[in-house]
Amino acid sequence: MPDFCYDESMKNEEREIIEYSALQGISITYRDAPTSFPPHWHNAAEFTVITKGDCRYRIGDTEYHGKKGDLFLIWPRELHEVIATPKDGTVFIQIAPTLMEQNLDLMIIMRLMSRCHHIQADREPELTTAVKDKLDKIRDIFKHRYRLSETRCKILVYEILLLIGEYVLRERAEELGEEEIAGQAWAYIREICNYMAEHSTERLTETEVASAVGLSPYYFSKLFTKYMQTSFPNYLAGIRVRTAIRLLADERISITDCAFQAGFQSTTTFNKAFREITGYSPREYRKLHLHS
Repeated sequence: MPDFCYDESMKNEEREIIEYSALQGISITYRDAPTSFPPHWHNAAEFTVITKGDCRYRIGDTEYHGKKGDLFLIWPRELHEVIATPKDGTVFIQIAPTLMEQNLDLMIIMRLMSRCHHIQADREPELTTAVKDKLDKIRDIFKHRYRLSETRCKILVYEILLLIGEYVLRERAEELGEEEIAGQAWAYIREICNYMAEHSTERLTETEVASAVGLSPYYFSKLFTKYMQTSFPNYLAGIRVRTAIRLLADERISITDCAFQAGFQSTTTFNKAFREITGYSPREYRKLHLHS
């Protein structure tokens, strides 16, 4: 698959595996999308706007019912199923995960964003309309092969991600503390997340990270839990599981090697963390990817 492609149709309704190179990629589909699709996952994020009728999706263990104008958000490597949609009733874009995972701002709030799967048009009409308008612009730019079309489209993708990020932060403003979100605490969180991302495959302790960013272990733990909405061990396990999922897409790498290359110190710890986060064993997850 090319790094950047425009799909007018999607004829294979039995298998959907989206893989992008390090150069990143975007795929957009406007018609002939499958009206149903079995449980599967892929490396891309997938944002769907409902353009007509009622639609039913399953994301993780939750079933969602969407109406015209609603927005569904499926994040990289997240299990999901299209239960039923009308013919030509959706517009969706699939985005290479590197667009998010190489952006520290987005990675800091990714845990919050990844909880957001359904934005209803009747509650957020400005947001859902803005996302649909930007998808229309992406389609138009690449369809007509304007100069610098890939750059223009990636700017629009970031504008979509910015809209969603701001929406999530508004929803969580009271929980996080609006007065601190752009202050020194936020700067510490950026530094912490950057350090953890760079060293996640190594042996890493909370005390080590606290020392690396110049904080006491007590203040580090309090700050991290407040802003990341999870504990240090859980967040680190999440990073490592995401790394392992990328590795699982390559059949040449054994599941044991996936665990150790991702930074886990034992297969027992790996299997436990993987099932807690995804609901599946690594072997089951790999099978869904390769044979969905």
